[in-house]
Amino acid sequence: MQPPAAIHLHQKITMMVNRYEAFADDGNGQPGVPIAFVEQKRMKLKEHVTIYTDSSKSRVLAEFRARKVIDLGSGYDVTTPEGQAIGLFRKDFGKSLVNSTWHVEQPGLAPFTGRERDQGIAVLRRVWGFIPFVNNIPFPFRYHFDFARENGPVFSVDKKTWVRDHYLIRILDPNVDFRLVIAQAVAVDALQSR
Repeated sequence: MQPPAAIHLHQKITMMVNRYEAFADDGNGQPGVPIAFVEQKRMKLKEHVTIYTDSSKSRVLAEFRARKVIDLGSGYDVTTPEGQAIGLFRKDFGKSLVNSTWHVEQPGLAPFTGRERDQGIAVLRRVWGFIPFVNNIPFPFRYHFDFARENGPVFSVDKKTWVRDHYLIRILDPNVDFRLVIAQAVAVDALQSR
């Protein structure tokens, strides 16, 4: 599938479900046409997330699911509604202790890796949770991820707001499947603390 050049991903906070809406960029840096709606149930032992074409949830665009219940490095398969592989991603548990790192694969393309852009912010995010009087306060700094392979960038995920989770995803490699990009961007937000 030909991806849009940029996607806006907005999280809607609810009690038991993380909801995300994805919009193609309107050409002026603003959200335009809706292209995906995602629901991720919290506190599931084995992650299974459905990506719909819109909020009516009448048509599935893609899904991703954990390979194992304990997913420290096992990975997530991204598939079509019919079960065909779109790609996979996994968090690099060891490297993520200092700087969140993800490895992504798509059939027919060279693998690529995503990391937090700012090492200082990455370390500060880890320390934040251990400070007694602020550990229940949302992290006040924006953080960003760059996904690239040896021959260049693939896509980036930039947090655009301080409190609410709004992201701008720039797709720099037209060959990457935008469904895989949306799945990974949701994981950057929803699965970050795992």
